[in-house]
Amino acid sequence: MYSFGAIILAAGLSRRMGARNKLLLPINGKPMVRYVVETYLAVVDAQICVVTGFEADKIEAALAGLPVQFAHNSDYEAGQPFSVSTGLLAAPTNASNYLIGLGDQPQLTTDELRAFVTAHLTADVQKISIPHQNTKRGNPIVVPAAMRARLLADEANPGCGKFTRAHPELTQHIPMRQAGFFTDIDTPASFEAFEQMIPQKDLT
Repeated sequence: MYSFGAIILAAGLSRRMGARNKLLLPINGKPMVRYVVETYLAVVDAQICVVTGFEADKIEAALAGLPVQFAHNSDYEAGQPFSVSTGLLAAPTNASNYLIGLGDQPQLTTDELRAFVTAHLTADVQKISIPHQNTKRGNPIVVPAAMRARLLADEANPGCGKFTRAHPELTQHIPMRQAGFFTDIDTPASFEAFEQMIPQKDLT
């Protein structure tokens, strides 16, 4: 039986949002990062690891009371690959797969995540699954736990981005049509557009 944990990346500097930390912006009355983590909690059956960095204390406070573990990336200013490696190092050993997702994708729903998990299980479960639409790569991705050591082997460029492009034979593109896989909130304009969309879509 395959089990799924999750690594949620919540360490970034949020520079493009201006003075506000995008992960703390309100989504349906909750901080965005909490809204996203609760979505993953409804899908996975193993531990969720939240990788913190910038304003880690505020991120942890926003997630207070949720059954998650935290892993702090002290090198968060060096970029996302090091947050991925931090999460992989801290990821639970009782999961056979990890969903590696972003804390700023509140458009994703539980049903969409479940559909992606099902698509991975009906494909080659030994490969990394990447949501794909036309030429776009999306998030989250599914990483088999057996692949963790290989993703951590390159200490200068850890994580998934460079590895998956260098080893296409170990990856598979999963066609997903839902916009949530390809949409994150980085700027005030993207947040405003999302707020306008909320009344028109059931986000549960």
